[in-house]
Amino acid sequence: MNKSRLEAFSDGVLAIVITIMVLELRVPEEPSWAGVAGVVPTFLSYLLSFVYVGIYWNNHHHLFQLAGRVNGAILWANLHLLFWLSLFPFTTRWTDDSGFALVPVLVYGGNLLLAALAFYILQSTLVRQQGRDGPLARALGRDWKGKSSPVIYLAGLVLALAHPLAGMAAYLVVALIWLVPDRRAERFVAASTGE
Repeated sequence: MNKSRLEAFSDGVLAIVITIMVLELRVPEEPSWAGVAGVVPTFLSYLLSFVYVGIYWNNHHHLFQLAGRVNGAILWANLHLLFWLSLFPFTTRWTDDSGFALVPVLVYGGNLLLAALAFYILQSTLVRQQGRDGPLARALGRDWKGKSSPVIYLAGLVLALAHPLAGMAAYLVVALIWLVPDRRAERFVAASTGE
């Protein structure tokens, strides 16, 4: 199967996820700086989740730059990832509405962890189709970011038990790690195409 339909569908789902999240932003209750201050936590929750969706979109794009054709296993692995990403608006809103209470922060962290595991499954499915000597496996190398992220999420879940904001700080650390552009796939594509 051609990968273009999978990419177009995934882009559409991620655009909808972002749209739903932005629609959850509330206007300040009063036209003052105090009113703006009241929506800062909501905006920061949205910003963190927006960054996460952007990270997944970017990495998804890189994965499929190096993918050839797709099969049924890849389609299902991709849907699995999209399922967890589609829950970001819900878990983001709940975390914010609760004032960063323990259970919503744990659920948010669990959502982040499950999305990371789903991305790993998608990545592994693509590597398995190409083989260990395929372009994606060579571009990924040791993938320290991909392997350390679930560990940090788990640490965040444990930290959240002590204090929910400590858990949120760990989730932020993962986003910051991924904000540094990962050029492995770009370098590999450029080298293979002579760009």
